[in-house]
Amino acid sequence: MESSLFQRMSEERGNTKDRGDKTEAKIIHEMISYGYSVSIPFGDNDKYDLIIDDMGDLYRVQCKTAWQNKKKTMRFNTHTQTTKGGNYHENTYDGEIDAFVVRYPGNKKTYWIAIDEATEQKMELRFEGKIDHPSINWAEEYEFDGEIPPKSGS
Repeated sequence: MESSLFQRMSEERGNTKDRGDKTEAKIIHEMISYGYSVSIPFGDNDKYDLIIDDMGDLYRVQCKTAWQNKKKTMRFNTHTQTTKGGNYHENTYDGEIDAFVVRYPGNKKTYWIAIDEATEQKMELRFEGKIDHPSINWAEEYEFDGEIPPKSGS
């Protein structure tokens, strides 16, 4: 019991950069354990966090940490936030990445969402529900099982 409480507390501690670094490290570990080659771009100027090599097919990936939004859903940001010259800016990742790889600390699972399937600003994935509607993004459909889905148009 103590170790799970300690884990939850350490996951919640730190600033967003610390959380992002932990998520990125866990995603790198998972990708390598599935046999993928992972490259990390030098510096912090690229929109993508990682390049994942799937036998020559390269994927520019933005790593995200999801949070519980409602009881049976998780949410993550699909935009970037910056401040330049005192002005706040939000930008999408369109044309800059191929996929979001999202880790949800609530269940320790990873999700692969192709950029063309992501919603703008924030995306919500639902774990269960009473209705099945085309607008619902079901978490199980995006759960990463070690197989990278092909890029759109491939």
